Amino acid sequence: MKQQIRAISAEFLKNKHARIRWFSFIAFALAPIFGGVFMILMKDVGYEGLSGAFKSKAVMFSFEANWQSFLGILSQAVGIGGILIFGFVASWLFGREYSDGTAKDLLALPISRTKILNAKFIYYTIWCLALVIANLALGLIIGFLLQLDGWSVAVFLGNLKTYFVTTALIILLNTPVAFFAIWGKGYLTPLGIVALLLVMAQIIGAMGIGNYFPWSVPGIYSGSGGADLKMQLNELSFILIIITGITGYFGTVLWWKYSDQK
Repeated sequence: MKQQIRAISAEFLKNKHARIRWFSFIAFALAPIFGGVFMILMKDVGYEGLSGAFKSKAVMFSFEANWQSFLGILSQAVGIGGILIFGFVASWLFGREYSDGTAKDLLALPISRTKILNAKFIYYTIWCLALVIANLALGLIIGFLLQLDGWSVAVFLGNLKTYFVTTALIILLNTPVAFFAIWGKGYLTPLGIVALLLVMAQIIGAMGIGNYFPWSVPGIYSGSGGADLKMQLNELSFILIIITGITGYFGTVLWWKYSDQK
């Protein structure tokens, strides 16, 4: 246990001054900011304040300038943007050791290789949770500043469940990204995989079979595909995500422990 705590502490120290953390927070914060702009444009004139794709989406999902719609937008932003941002975080955390030339140093340490990876997975989870909590706090500030209608504890808690379940699903889905970072010995390969999965999630989701493609499920669950599509999710949809997460974790650990690290 002491070794695990030391490994986690080392991970925090290594990333203490990493500027890329702030880049991830700024990039992810675009979601509540643009959601707020969306609300401002709709606040007095409804759909007439929007144009193009924004207007079509607002009409399709019956968005209004109120808390229910604004909190829904935050969840949908996590469902789609989270795959990209969380995938970026996992790619960098697990791939940087090879890019920085420190992977062999880690392997020489008198500590279990599994504990080193566990420390990275724990740090990755904390980083992702910090991102969504920061976004939620920023969203609440923006919502109250705009004085949106419809605030209630019931509305907030109802959306909070969707928000954090969506977050948990995407955190699970990025364990394979960690595997590709170690397998590819850097962060370019996993970033390519993340981009590919994001595109496939959109295409397969649009085909109507996204409930069986793990990377489409978080977006559907968040409501980005509409209520009808969300109703198609079933137990198998979530079981596939759990299997993907477990497979990605053990694949990463086994490759790190037993592969040739030349």
